[in-house]
Amino acid sequence: MFILTTISDLVQIRPEDFSKFSAVAIEDNINEKYANKVVQNIGLCIGFYDLLKSSDGLIGHGTGLVNVNVTFRLIVFRPFKGEILLGKITGSSEEGLKIGMEFFSDITVPGDLLFDGSEYDIAENLWAWHYPDAPEPHWYDIGEVVRFRVEAEEWHDQRPTGPDRMEAQTVSESKPPYSLIASMAIDGLGRPAWW
Repeated sequence: MFILTTISDLVQIRPEDFSKFSAVAIEDNINEKYANKVVQNIGLCIGFYDLLKSSDGLIGHGTGLVNVNVTFRLIVFRPFKGEILLGKITGSSEEGLKIGMEFFSDITVPGDLLFDGSEYDIAENLWAWHYPDAPEPHWYDIGEVVRFRVEAEEWHDQRPTGPDRMEAQTVSESKPPYSLIASMAIDGLGRPAWW
């Protein structure tokens, strides 16, 4: 679920950070730039792990910023295909289920990747699994903890929106930069209480 990723970048230390130790100032700048952000084809950056190397700082002309080339490692959330995770159901629609974790909420389970016999109940606005031997259906209730399996990941490049495009932006353009497609169609998945 979590991996370490090595990144090389240029860090700019502001004059107000000169009172800090250089390693602390570098770490603070890296966390400010990367923590809780998605880097394309890498994953959701959680935070700084360690500093591998850094160059001597060079003061920029006219700005007072100290430029330091650094190589460091970040803790990144990027589950592998087939990994089993726990999350809570946050939404339900005819397309499927939305699942969220404490720090990541762009997980969808399409209706066709639920157990055979699962169907959407329009009146309840919930999915239900009709198990052959059970007298009552098993409901996928909002707020319930579920196990799911990662099937695929989707990456969407985020284009900046200017004042002219704000009104023209459509729902299809507002896709999250990183999302997961999951399934709940094998034994042991779904609500833990079922097993």
